[in-house]
Amino acid sequence: AVVSTQSTGTLYYDTDPFLFYVMTEFDQHGLHMVGYFSKEKESSEDYNVACILTLPCHQKKGYGRLLIEFSYLLSQVEGKLGSPEKPLSDLGLLSYRSYWSNAVLEGLIQFMDEPAPEKPPSLTIMELCDRLCMKKEDVISTLQHLSLIHYYKGQYVICLNNEILEQHRKSMSRKKVRIDGKFLRWQPKDWSKRGKW
Repeated sequence: AVVSTQSTGTLYYDTDPFLFYVMTEFDQHGLHMVGYFSKEKESSEDYNVACILTLPCHQKKGYGRLLIEFSYLLSQVEGKLGSPEKPLSDLGLLSYRSYWSNAVLEGLIQFMDEPAPEKPPSLTIMELCDRLCMKKEDVISTLQHLSLIHYYKGQYVICLNNEILEQHRKSMSRKKVRIDGKFLRWQPKDWSKRGKW
């Protein structure tokens, strides 16, 4: 790929080490790209996104969130904890923080709705990470951002209140489109066995 910029001239990037997942809309004129994300074939840090983009004319429609959600679904199928490549841009941080906040709250609510073998129910940070396929640092920073994690009697505890739960329910009721993992037909490849791309 060739990228031309005014300040630095022409830059050349090798796209072979990446997979590209493109999202489209379909209408009477055919398919139209709305956004994409790229992912390294082999990421030593288990990044599930290298670059993510929603075209400006399709922003504010929830497509960015869907692309993020899809990247975590792929991490789940791969059996990995995923995280986007960092540092994130300002807009990227806002988008991911929104997704992470909803995912963490949804994961905690699902856990609380399960029959608990012990009282009070206990969930470690790593168990929450495994449920969400999210890296520990992203889960912890989200819990801190939401002011849900507190130090109490020598240990960290997660505290949910009705106001936070109600805000989450309202937020999720506005999400019209979600990724349904049962329809995914995809097998991860071990790119290390393939030699050069």
